Amino acid sequence: MPGFIVKAKQDAASSYSSSSIAMDDQTPSSTSPKSVLGRLRRKLSPRKRENPSLSTDSEASKHCSDLQRVFDYFDEDGDGKISPAELESCVRTTGGNLSMDDAEAAVSSSDLNGDGLLDFEEFQKLMEASRDEEKNEELRLAFGMYEMEGSGCITPTSLKRMLSRLGDSKSIEDCKAMIRKFDLNGDGVLSFEEFSYMMR
Repeated sequence: MPGFIVKAKQDAASSYSSSSIAMDDQTPSSTSPKSVLGRLRRKLSPRKRENPSLSTDSEASKHCSDLQRVFDYFDEDGDGKISPAELESCVRTTGGNLSMDDAEAAVSSSDLNGDGLLDFEEFQKLMEASRDEEKNEELRLAFGMYEMEGSGCITPTSLKRMLSRLGDSKSIEDCKAMIRKFDLNGDGVLSFEEFSYMMR
């Protein structure tokens, strides 16, 4: 794996962990309900970071157990379902901000049977969606560190600049070669989509 990819992944994790702490106090209008839920899931889960690949049965079981613990915390009345009011209340109790409208939207987005509540399976789907959103935020932060200001893409010059800041001096030709490996449309730069593909 090219060094620039490893550094980008480290930068994404570092930037995201510090920015997600800062975002905990933002208003609902500045972040989505799923982002709020993802941060809440991290606060309530005993593990710091989840392994998204869940490569072993024990890891998958631990992940399910962690989600069950979070679900049980949200399910204040113990009926096996989470209502929008319970969701909003739990987020508020843990110091987050989630309006009732946002709580209703979050529940509605994963409510497969249309009863206006989340059972455990539906809750798992909501948490998976929030994790995907978090990954996308991490990638956006990392991409922003490497992109040419305002251009919406990583150019050989912007890649060279960022690598130099990280103590890894490369020539423009080296940077062009790195970009070529993941430049799917051959335009000589990396779009966010190409960067996302590279990082997965």
